[in-house]
Amino acid sequence: MKSRHDAETDALYVRFADAPVVGSEEVRPGLILDFDADGRIVAVEILGASEHLSSDADLRHMTVA
Repeated sequence: MKSRHDAETDALYVRFADAPVVGSEEVRPGLILDFDADGRIVAVEILGASEHLSSDADLRHMTVA
């Protein structure tokens, strides 16, 4: 799993698999799911990410376990 946060746009992107993305769907305002050819979720993008996280979350030093 890989993640990145674009501080300029406040977008958080989390990638679960390396499969090519063949489609995307905004399932809620600011929440976009990316799908592979079999319809499985391979990534999620959260726009305005800092608005949806706890006040002590630090996206600059985020780690994925």
